[in-house]
Amino acid sequence: MTSQITEGPASTADAAAEAAARSARRASRDWLQTGQAVAMPIIWIIVIAVFGAVEPDRFLTARNFQNIFSFQAVTLILTLGLLLPLTTGDFDLSIAPGLGFSSMIIAVLNVQHQVSTPIAVIVALIAGMLVGAFNAFVVVVLEVSAFIVTLATGTVLTGLTLAISDQATVGGVTPDLVRLVGHRWFGLTVAFYLAILLAVALWVVFDLTPLGRRLLFVGSNAEVARLSGIRVNRLRWGALIGSGFFSALAGVVGVGVVGAADPTSSAGYLLPAYAAAFLGATTISPGRFNVWGTVVTVYFLVTGFAGLQLLGIASWIQQVFYGGALVFAVALAQLAARRRRNRRASAAAT
Repeated sequence: MTSQITEGPASTADAAAEAAARSARRASRDWLQTGQAVAMPIIWIIVIAVFGAVEPDRFLTARNFQNIFSFQAVTLILTLGLLLPLTTGDFDLSIAPGLGFSSMIIAVLNVQHQVSTPIAVIVALIAGMLVGAFNAFVVVVLEVSAFIVTLATGTVLTGLTLAISDQATVGGVTPDLVRLVGHRWFGLTVAFYLAILLAVALWVVFDLTPLGRRLLFVGSNAEVARLSGIRVNRLRWGALIGSGFFSALAGVVGVGVVGAADPTSSAGYLLPAYAAAFLGATTISPGRFNVWGTVVTVYFLVTGFAGLQLLGIASWIQQVFYGGALVFAVALAQLAARRRRNRRASAAAT
């Protein structure tokens, strides 16, 4: 009887201590997660401050930031499209060649065949969706690796772009498209506002709709999602077709920004898009591909490169910069995803 009396308070104290320890660990994890979520925006601000201190007359100007935000809308649109297959666990390496192919379709139809701009744009967008549908058929139905399929499709698209352009830049696109895309509101082009509007739309889909939750579920574990009654193949089809559409739309905007189509320029978009997508998965919502993390990292990377250019760094550093950023981003994304899984396992255990 005595042992029961003395044991009760001790057990209660142990339970209270354990509860306090769990609370402390949970608070520590919350602080860590919050710090990781805001780390990239903070680093972006620091980068701006550093380059601004070194080159205040050229870097800290309204024109410089207007150019950074406006002329990188193509990269942002392309990266947003890339999030769709990445969220479902697939790769799309044809997304940058698809941009070049769609932009060349518009230029060739409009300049060489006098097709009206709206018709040329519609043809390019349909072509992008057909490319996405082809990728989806081979990947989903024939069960071939998305990495291999989209790499091959991208190579084919690069060849077709060179063929229809006769390996030359096609200029002289109708000024209507150039004026529309380049029209400025408050110093920023329509291209920028379109990219942000697309980002808002994707954020609504990913974070506020059942469709977005299903896409994330498929990406985290397709087999479990299938067993739960989710139509996994249909979602993967939709993601790859959507990726093709965004790729073509980025090509439309690219033609409007430049007023011409270069058969080789699209190759430079692939690394920045993947680097931004994976680095974006480490911020705002760490551990998963997310829209606003992607927006932040697109402009963080562009700001860094713009600052290096102002310092007179050689042009080859761009490839090193984006390649290194991609390796760093993939490693961080994996760590963030692992930490997210560990938190879920810990929460389930308690």
